[in-house]
Amino acid sequence: MTELYVIALFLIVLFLLLGTGVWVGLSLMGVAWVGMMLADANRIGDSMVQEIWRSSSSWTLTALPMFIWMGEILYRTRLSEDMFKGLSPWLARLPGGLVHTNIVACTVFAAVSGSSAATLTTVGKMSIPELRARQYPENMVIGTLAGAATLGLMIPPSLALIVYGVTVNESITKLFFAGVFPGLILAGMFMAYVAIVSFASKDWNPRVETGMSLAEKLRNSRFLAPVFALISVVIGSMYLGYATATEAAAIGVIGALTLALFQGSLTPSSFRESLMGAMRTSAMIALILAGAAFLKLSMGFTGLPRALADGIAAMELSRFQLLMALLVFYIVLGMFLDGISSVVLTMAVVEPMVREAGIDLIWFGIFVVVVVEMAQITPPIGFNLFVLQGMTNHEMGYITKAALPMFLIMVLMVFVLIWFPDIATWLPENLRQTPG
Repeated sequence: MTELYVIALFLIVLFLLLGTGVWVGLSLMGVAWVGMMLADANRIGDSMVQEIWRSSSSWTLTALPMFIWMGEILYRTRLSEDMFKGLSPWLARLPGGLVHTNIVACTVFAAVSGSSAATLTTVGKMSIPELRARQYPENMVIGTLAGAATLGLMIPPSLALIVYGVTVNESITKLFFAGVFPGLILAGMFMAYVAIVSFASKDWNPRVETGMSLAEKLRNSRFLAPVFALISVVIGSMYLGYATATEAAAIGVIGALTLALFQGSLTPSSFRESLMGAMRTSAMIALILAGAAFLKLSMGFTGLPRALADGIAAMELSRFQLLMALLVFYIVLGMFLDGISSVVLTMAVVEPMVREAGIDLIWFGIFVVVVVEMAQITPPIGFNLFVLQGMTNHEMGYITKAALPMFLIMVLMVFVLIWFPDIATWLPENLRQTPG
């Protein structure tokens, strides 16, 4: 039985299951079951149960529902309104004006949310009406929001990095800090693009408000204090070595509940909604991870990952050529699957290839996250595009066209990471070790 035959059979079964509406996690389990039968494995059911239990009982994985819950709580506060009040006086006079609030607010909220969808919805509800009222170009409002919201997958606490870390058994804390500088650089590239377009575009003629004095700007900055305090506590506790990622997540939930209580946003109804929202999202991701764990075991039985890794090694691809092949592969995959599903679906095959090539897995995690960020704004399944369509009532083609420059900037960011790998590796290499 050749490797190509096994791959073709796996793909046929996977797309057959996904095409008939079966959940991603269950589809992965179905493919894994076929693989186990091909390998003539005994006691398939016992193997599946043991592997699912092993993958689901990881202590590291407990950070995932906690960070999701923190984002759900903050989603129901007045955080976005306060961020606009605090940021807009400082950004209004930059080239591009208040469009920068889309990018900066997404960057800030990403640091307390971890979810691209939550970042997009929260910041979009705040910024779209405000920027439209000031007559900023609609395509820039939509495009920058679509692109910058993907920073929720990069800047810690990132759900995608937690999933990647659990899948390849790497330190979540190190992955978090590996994402800090690339996330900030990508946000800076988005802002540079806005500034360039504002100079070059003849349609850029927004209504500019009277500038505030320095004292007024500082007074408005008080609205940023709660969110920056929460970021400092959550990220600082990990960086200084006082807390693991899981412990920092628990601290973040307590901080988010306290913030919501002081804002008057914490009611029995909002508490229940945040808890149920976190449970639904966590259960969905846990099922995908369970299916991916069983698929990884199944592929080990078939010998497919090792055979593919040996095949890649025999082709004698350079490290750059391998990364380019993976870049194209993940972009195509992202047209049909969301980012987290793409990561867990492919790591069983990709991880041995990456290890064989001598690529650092912490750095590769950031590479993968940048590429799967593109999936959020890539038709036909780009989730951010659907969210924006619901918020703005624009045609999908219009939103996709508006987001295209952000997609190209992300492609450029991939090459920046390849040319300057220390961007992702310096901070985790100099990170204080946390207990546990």
